[in-house]
Amino acid sequence: MSNSVTSERFYFSVDTLSLIRKYAGSTFVIKYGGSAMKSKSLQLNVIYDIAFLYSLGIKIILVHGGGYLIDSWLVRLNIKPKFERGLRVTDANTMQVVEMVLSGYINKNLISLLNQYDIPALGLSGKDAKLVTAFPLSQNFNDFTGKVDNINDKMLSTLLDNSFLPVIASVASDVKGDTYNINADTLASAIASNIKADKLILLTDTPGVLYNIHDSSSLIKHINLNEIYNLKSTGVITDGMIPKIDCCIHALNNNVPAVHVIDGRVRYALLYELLTNNRLGSMLVL
Repeated sequence: MSNSVTSERFYFSVDTLSLIRKYAGSTFVIKYGGSAMKSKSLQLNVIYDIAFLYSLGIKIILVHGGGYLIDSWLVRLNIKPKFERGLRVTDANTMQVVEMVLSGYINKNLISLLNQYDIPALGLSGKDAKLVTAFPLSQNFNDFTGKVDNINDKMLSTLLDNSFLPVIASVASDVKGDTYNINADTLASAIASNIKADKLILLTDTPGVLYNIHDSSSLIKHINLNEIYNLKSTGVITDGMIPKIDCCIHALNNNVPAVHVIDGRVRYALLYELLTNNRLGSMLVL
């Protein structure tokens, strides 16, 4: 049997069956966003992989962003997107757009796609039943970019134990009821850490962790925490990849045994990464 990646079909490898047995009953937190979300065909491919993993008896929590669509709507409304150190700066007007796009459009669209495979998906934001409470990342009173304060892990456990697949938009509120935009990688990492997930999987628009960001052949398929720190200190990991890697580090230091960073634009990316030993992305471990 072949292990090669193809745009047409997923080829089971000799190790697939043992990996399926290994993962049955496990809990995976998957973060979905970026360029892997830009087209209908890409969305359908990702949802198919998630539905397939769910059918194998894997418990899945799907956390999503949608920055590309937020930016598109901001431009339409003559609001200039702003970023600092790879994170969005969210003023009051931007926050309204963020919530509209994430909770009102993308979340329900993903639920609709999962419904096509008869997956009992449940669309949520952090605001629902205080699933996620937040506090401001900045001291600027008009910046509604938030950090995770608390996760209602009992609610998530109840949903997973009853075979639901939670689909969570990265929006939350603080104790006063103010709404905050939380980076989806950050939220996925916090959720994975709180529920002690077996894996955190970040679907990105890069092959994974690279020695050279301009050369996809420099992909690092297996990397430990000490090596990650070294890549950060030497400037190999830079710019927008820094907050993503920081989320990986947080998860590894807080109960999550493995984190995967993979290119969500590749057909069957999730299946090749999880159900073959060759894999196609980066696996980060302690």
